[in-house]
Amino acid sequence: MEDSRVNSWMDSARRIGADLHLDLSESSGPGGRRAALTRALRDAVRSGRLAPGTRLPPYRSLAADLGVARNTVADAYAELVAEGWLTARQGSGTRVAERAEPLRRAERVPRKAPPRARGPRHDLRQGTPDASAFPRAAWLASCRRTLQQAPNEVFGPGDPAGRIELREALTEYLARARGVRTEPDRIVICSGFAHALRLLFGQDRSGGGGVLRGPLAVEAYGLGFHRELLAAAGVRTVPLPLDEDGARVDRLARERAVLLTPAHQFPTGGPLHPERRAAVIDWARARGGVVLEDDYDGEFRYDRKPVGAVQGLDPERVIFIGSVSKSLSPALRLGWMVLPERYVGDVLAAKGEREAWVSVLDQLSLADLIVSGAYDRHVRRMRQRYRSRRDRLVAALAEHAPHVEVTGVAAGLHAVLRLPPGTERSTVKAATWQGVALDGLAEFRHPDAAEEDTPARDGIVVGCATPSEHAYGAALEALCGVLPPAEEPTPGG
Repeated sequence: MEDSRVNSWMDSARRIGADLHLDLSESSGPGGRRAALTRALRDAVRSGRLAPGTRLPPYRSLAADLGVARNTVADAYAELVAEGWLTARQGSGTRVAERAEPLRRAERVPRKAPPRARGPRHDLRQGTPDASAFPRAAWLASCRRTLQQAPNEVFGPGDPAGRIELREALTEYLARARGVRTEPDRIVICSGFAHALRLLFGQDRSGGGGVLRGPLAVEAYGLGFHRELLAAAGVRTVPLPLDEDGARVDRLARERAVLLTPAHQFPTGGPLHPERRAAVIDWARARGGVVLEDDYDGEFRYDRKPVGAVQGLDPERVIFIGSVSKSLSPALRLGWMVLPERYVGDVLAAKGEREAWVSVLDQLSLADLIVSGAYDRHVRRMRQRYRSRRDRLVAALAEHAPHVEVTGVAAGLHAVLRLPPGTERSTVKAATWQGVALDGLAEFRHPDAAEEDTPARDGIVVGCATPSEHAYGAALEALCGVLPPAEEPTPGG
């Protein structure tokens, strides 16, 4: 009977020895394997993995499990007994000392993150598509085909230019949909428009200057984020006046490059006039300059025929930049630059030897989405949805605020509402109080824009795409509730 209990205890000890998971990888350090075993046991007790009172395996069992000499285990046990981590008693074996306190968990708990601010009840900010409309089924089908058909080399280091499958798909798509003339070797994949600006104007990997230098002419109204990014790179931006025909490109002077949104000026709306499209190409040829074409909202037009890319007029004088941020989702971080031949090498050098920004699998999935026709179908579907949203916005304003002029609605995902003079700031503040998120027009104005060239007007920029379908009606109702009333006529006027 006694032998049976001993054998049972020995079997239990062997199992414990096999489950200790002691790491002796540092056995080549000071003290050899004995010191490594001592450290591993001490760490197991200190962390609480070996709780107080736990019985340890006998010398020979643990030695067999770890592949070390019996004396190595005996010496390690003896040292830890001397330090007070273990206790050893005749007939009771070696155990973890009861007073060996493990590290308190409270000391290891990270600090609580600050509470997240509650978002607006109605999000009418520009620049974001309807997230609920992402084509999940089509994207999943493309991902599956990609994984099934991708060659093994896809899972190695990525080409900084981007996957050839996506560049070939974009070559065909952009020619068909946007009138872009290019070849796959002139396309560089990036993570979006901001990344493109960083590659063009920021420092390269060797610490040298960017591909392009300032000063850079920009439209008098545009995204402040882009201006801040350029300023951080040491690029001075010069505002170009705007009127109903777009940017006044006749005011270009000694700048080396110009950034335009010719398909749909952001945020004021409207395409660049055909004469000005030709004029900016003439300027680039005469000055040896380059046009940066931001294809903002180029795929979403409603009341007019498609406006082709300026790049088609002269592919050697225009850098065409696009992304899927509006058509699919900004979460994908997928964009592209169509470059004149002379810039390709410098952009790739700035990007680095390996693709470090854009998932190769996402690139292949987008290529499949385009080639399969699913991307075109999605864009057509969203164009109809956003046109309906635009029409509902215009109808709501006509009914509840007919005094407010709506502009820039022939294309794109937002509208500009012209407000009575002096009412923009109070309207934005009232919207915030009512949980309506939108942008004031003044936020997009270049700080150096001259009043005599581009008069400042009060207005708000309202996004039509961000709310889901079921929430859009309530958002419009809330918007109309914060708009300023019509100006009362002057007595006797």
